[in-house]
Amino acid sequence: MIDFVLWVLQNIALAPYHLALAISNPGDWLNWSNPESVMRFIYYGASVEFFFVVFTTFLVVTALGMAWNRQVLWWGVRILEGIGNTVGRGAAWAGLLMVMIQVMIVFLQRIFRVAEIQLGPLGTALAMDLSWWAEGLKFYNALVVCLCVSYTFVQGGHVRVDLVYSAVKFRTRKVIDMVGCIIFMMPTIVITYLYAWFFMWRHLMTPSVTSTSDLDRMLMQARIFRWNVETIGFSPNGFNAYFLFKVLIVAFCILVFLQAVAFFWRSYLEWLEGEESADKYLDRDTLGDEAEEIEHAIHSGST
Repeated sequence: MIDFVLWVLQNIALAPYHLALAISNPGDWLNWSNPESVMRFIYYGASVEFFFVVFTTFLVVTALGMAWNRQVLWWGVRILEGIGNTVGRGAAWAGLLMVMIQVMIVFLQRIFRVAEIQLGPLGTALAMDLSWWAEGLKFYNALVVCLCVSYTFVQGGHVRVDLVYSAVKFRTRKVIDMVGCIIFMMPTIVITYLYAWFFMWRHLMTPSVTSTSDLDRMLMQARIFRWNVETIGFSPNGFNAYFLFKVLIVAFCILVFLQAVAFFWRSYLEWLEGEESADKYLDRDTLGDEAEEIEHAIHSGST
């Protein structure tokens, strides 16, 4: 146990050095014309060093907000929730696009018996089989699921199964929220990210990389590196960009982690300032109907 604590403290102490090293040598991991840079990017993207850089940043910002000025944390909450809202509001339009494409497919396939759809924006020709458009609906659905998750959390749209939460005092609820972030939300999404990161890269390049590979081995593999983006669909003329689903999983993990940080800070600040600070700076959409607003608040557990 003592060895583990010392290992954690050592990595926290080295985090500023690793961050400064990465910033001062961007060519070592951002110059993707060099296969070794790609391998370094892949390795450090899910490495112990990167984890402790993020973890130490979280600790430093949290400590500054607690010991110096709580407005630091409020600004962090507003920025991170703003990211979730902005990405989610943009990705939500994929739902409308999905419905429009589905209607178009039904009309063209069932009524006009058209086999493919041809588009020619700005003088470019794009002709895809209807099965490509039909299978592509899964991607638009994935956009909504993965990129709107934080937005839905901020808006209070996730389903709650509440047996204890609503019956306890306000500050007790905030403690439950903070414990939930640290014990459940953050560790779960970090583990998911570690699996998703290498899963994504295995569908973008060869040779295959794994979480157990060390940096020296990956640099040796760089000699036979080549891009091998997954473009195989489930049907001969079907949607052929399934690698995008793997990218979305990583994006999902990043958004959820940022929201977990924002929710922890918000819960702490609301616990500290009391019930009058509930939903402070919270940017929620309005439905324009008082009855619907009340129903939404009941289902989301905010009232």
